[in-house]
Amino acid sequence: MPIIAEHDFSLTAHSAILSFIAVFGISKACTNLIAGFSADLLGRKVVLVAGWIIVLPVPFLLMFAPSWGWILGANVLLGISQGLTWSTTVIMKIDLVGVKQRGLGMGLNEFAGYFAVSGSAFISGYVASIYGLRPAPFILGAGYAVIGLLLSIFTIRETRQYAAYESTLAQYQKTAQKTSLKDIFSRTSIGDRNLSSISQAGLVNNLNDGMAWGLFPLIYASAGIGLPKIGVLVAIYPALWGVFQLITGYLSDHLGRKFFIVWGMWIQAIALAITVSSADFLGFAFGASLLGIGTAMVYPVLLAAIGDVAHPALRSSTVGVYRFWRDIGYAVGAVLAGVMADIIGLYWAVWIVAGITCLSGLIALVRMGETLASSDTGKNKPIH
Repeated sequence: MPIIAEHDFSLTAHSAILSFIAVFGISKACTNLIAGFSADLLGRKVVLVAGWIIVLPVPFLLMFAPSWGWILGANVLLGISQGLTWSTTVIMKIDLVGVKQRGLGMGLNEFAGYFAVSGSAFISGYVASIYGLRPAPFILGAGYAVIGLLLSIFTIRETRQYAAYESTLAQYQKTAQKTSLKDIFSRTSIGDRNLSSISQAGLVNNLNDGMAWGLFPLIYASAGIGLPKIGVLVAIYPALWGVFQLITGYLSDHLGRKFFIVWGMWIQAIALAITVSSADFLGFAFGASLLGIGTAMVYPVLLAAIGDVAHPALRSSTVGVYRFWRDIGYAVGAVLAGVMADIIGLYWAVWIVAGITCLSGLIALVRMGETLASSDTGKNKPIH
């Protein structure tokens, strides 16, 4: 998208180029709230199917968009679809795995998603280098949308009953289950030390993710890296992110959540500093690798920690609020990085985001407790 913005639509301001990430992040974040509440009210499967229906026109809008405004509109629809589909798959896996394997379940879910992102980044870069930026790379997206819809209709079964059963377990019997969305939003955002710490870490994680997706291809190109190698660099980050989540999610079920969250944020900050200090392919590849590992330490573990603390009857709505704050980070990162890049330059923008990421890890260290205990011993009371 950043290269299409420059090549096809002659956009030069970084804030304008990154606008597609901003509108995607805002629409996805707001839809997460709706998805979480709707999945509790209507069931998981209907929300999942609706999300896949909404995404069907997106690849074609991107293929044939006559102006940048059409690109932005397509990303709004993509954000709505992702808010419905990915939020629901997360909730369904938490429903299915139970209290002992949340980290592993989230690791599997995020591995599947981001390993696919990596593969698509690599393939689309290769296809674009041969057949051009449009429409060929987006034919893949049309195929994904059709397959996702068919799988959701014909192979996925409802999982809400598992959450209902879990809410009858002894540790949840004394906690009230009727809570308004406003109260859940307030507790998850500010009131609960664990939930609010998790939410801010998720926001900052996606802040640097949005910045990386928007600015890193431009940094690579400014260093003379060609389009095929840019595709490889863009693929490294989500590939390692995806694979290592299988390990970090599993380990967090046994070693606890807090260590992975704090150190994951700090490793991401170091990775950003390495990337902005590099000038060749090997340096960029090392920075992307470290960023993928740091993100893998955080991403599934944050979701597992939410599952530790939230009452099963309110889990979907709580996950929705967390994912609202996490995915608003895309928009914050894109706008902040774009404006800073226009004012003080690409490299200083990355340095500032690295500092914000380091601070986020410090906040989690000071404010957050270990949430794994809430599943095993009941020491931390679930949200109610």
